[in-house]
Amino acid sequence: MSTDQIEMRNTRRLSLPVEQTTVDNFEGSLSLNAVPNAAVVHETTVPDGGNGWIAVFGCAVITWWFVGTTYSWGVIQTALVEEGVSGASTLSFVGSLTVACIAILAVANARIVSGIGAQKLAFLGVTLLGSGEILAASAVDNVGALFATVGVVMGVGTSMCFMTVSIIPAQYFQRKRGLANGIVFAAGSLGGAAISLAMERLLDVLGPAWALRIVGILTLGSGLPAAWLIRERAPAKRTTFVDWRLFTSLKFDLLFLSGVIATFPLFVPPFFLPLYCQSMQLKPSVGAAMVAIFNFSGALGRIGFGLLCDLFGPLNILFVTLLLTGISWAGGYLMGGPIAGYILGRYGGVEGGIMAFRPAMYYAGSMSLGAASLVAWVR
Repeated sequence: MSTDQIEMRNTRRLSLPVEQTTVDNFEGSLSLNAVPNAAVVHETTVPDGGNGWIAVFGCAVITWWFVGTTYSWGVIQTALVEEGVSGASTLSFVGSLTVACIAILAVANARIVSGIGAQKLAFLGVTLLGSGEILAASAVDNVGALFATVGVVMGVGTSMCFMTVSIIPAQYFQRKRGLANGIVFAAGSLGGAAISLAMERLLDVLGPAWALRIVGILTLGSGLPAAWLIRERAPAKRTTFVDWRLFTSLKFDLLFLSGVIATFPLFVPPFFLPLYCQSMQLKPSVGAAMVAIFNFSGALGRIGFGLLCDLFGPLNILFVTLLLTGISWAGGYLMGGPIAGYILGRYGGVEGGIMAFRPAMYYAGSMSLGAASLVAWVR
């Protein structure tokens, strides 16, 4: 009997009926449907290491830039507010549009990656990300151009990078999948910490235009070689555009809804910590340092909770993290997102002091607690 025949027999044993994978074995169905089909076909030979760590390193470098620049937007935003380019609520929309593209283009990117492969998608994403930053350097005085360059061009690049780094670790890791994903996204938090501090210094010495231009050049210079390191272990197979059968599961629907709700306050602290420090009459360097501390703690959390996911299951850890996030807002986190930005303006703006920030705090905290309650129902 040939090796191919043995592998095909093992594959048949792994296959489950659609109803069973999407409803009965809910957590298993998520992992099966979250990665290209070829990764499922070769589940019996997942190396849990080896060349997988090279791919993880490439993904980590890319995540350093696309997550790091997103998390450091608040530092640039504060400088642009000081220069009178626009208000905080409008500029928060610019950064939020970048993040929103991840969700808006998720289905389209899933289709693209099955057609051209993860490596080419990574090349394209890094190119758009770095180019968007360089183009934004020539548009720092025009809020409309910032929407086009930072919001759209960088947003599309960010969405492509996110798709790439989300599917590659799952092809190489099974038992250590949480750890691998934790390392990849911890790099993004470390990038946010480093870029925040570097950006503050660049803004002080060279101004917003050159700060964006330098970060864009560095993104292209290191991100493109990192994209070359990304190799798919097995090519993805074309599937239906959207597998609507997943939505026949109430548990999937609740988890999907919790993800939508929990995303709203996700970028609240890094976007507005610098503005909050400014309202407290603190130096800009203090705001950048606060963002760096936030990102560094995020790096530790992503690795730590990645390990815990491998031990206790992703749904259990998701519930714990959302609960902790919701409780922590009550202790005094700031504002964020477009909605919280308008809430801040309605209650007196940055000049209104801590009282103006409190309604936005409770908005963000309630969103996290609401998402946690949905995850608890799924569990």
